[in-house]
Amino acid sequence: MNSKRQQLQQWTTVVADTGDLEMIAALAPHDATTNPSLLLAAARDQRYRFLLDQARELAREMGNRDDLGWCCDAYACVAGQAVLEQIPGLVSTEVDARLSFDTVAMVEKARRLMALYRELGVDSSRVLIKTAATWEGIQAARTLEEEGIRCNLTLVFCLEQAVAAAEAGATLISPFVGRIQDWHVKRGLNIEHIDQDPGVESVRRIFHTLKSRGLETIVMGASFRNVEQIQALSGCDRLTISPALLEELASDDGQLTRRLDPAQVEPADSRITMNEAAFRWSLNDNPMATDLLSDGIRRFAADQIALEDLLSAEEIAA
Repeated sequence: MNSKRQQLQQWTTVVADTGDLEMIAALAPHDATTNPSLLLAAARDQRYRFLLDQARELAREMGNRDDLGWCCDAYACVAGQAVLEQIPGLVSTEVDARLSFDTVAMVEKARRLMALYRELGVDSSRVLIKTAATWEGIQAARTLEEEGIRCNLTLVFCLEQAVAAAEAGATLISPFVGRIQDWHVKRGLNIEHIDQDPGVESVRRIFHTLKSRGLETIVMGASFRNVEQIQALSGCDRLTISPALLEELASDDGQLTRRLDPAQVEPADSRITMNEAAFRWSLNDNPMATDLLSDGIRRFAADQIALEDLLSAEEIAA
């Protein structure tokens, strides 16, 4: 019997949710995702301090060695390049979360990241630019996709975010599972069966809705707390999974059943369409999505600031 990871890979593209290059090489996923939190962890790891040196050199080559923003962007791209050397597929690189409510600034930042990747000789088709799934982030993705820059809309916590992103032509969306579960459990929800997990149900609803409407946006479940959530979403287009949970799946030879299949979707919410007013009202009317989107942006922004502080201290020490 194949392991559950091997069975999962029959239907779902496995993505590694880590910035640890050695772990990525050992796990051999198809794709990998990065975010400010993962990049900060890698920057603090002595094994990967060479990436900081490469980032400073890249910023120097672009004429912006002393600009901290350029150095941070360069670091994100050299880290992305290092990840791509370990995988056959895609890497996601995130725009500064502090820009999450400024469409123009996100577009400009994404263009800068892609220019840095081009300077490194990276095939741009292997890079996804991540923006938070705010209204402004979704509109930035619309512009970038029209320019041929593929996007990953992250921090998706409700169907309306997913539909708006798909209607904007986003290549991929990352609906979160574990954070939704955490929010409800903290408020007293008792989950006795995995099918009662609100995070799992959210991704299933998003998957069914997008597939029933023929929208081509890739659905990539994220933020898992246990393997049961992963198993409940087997068959989703992509799942980004932590090393610990990937290893747990690889060590389990039990039977895995496909739970999601685009050929067998049930019609669901097919008439939902999103303009700005409807989008903003849907978030206002959804305390969970509002809380988690805001919290996610704050967390990523804090880690971005910590990364800047680290790079600044490194520059002084150098």
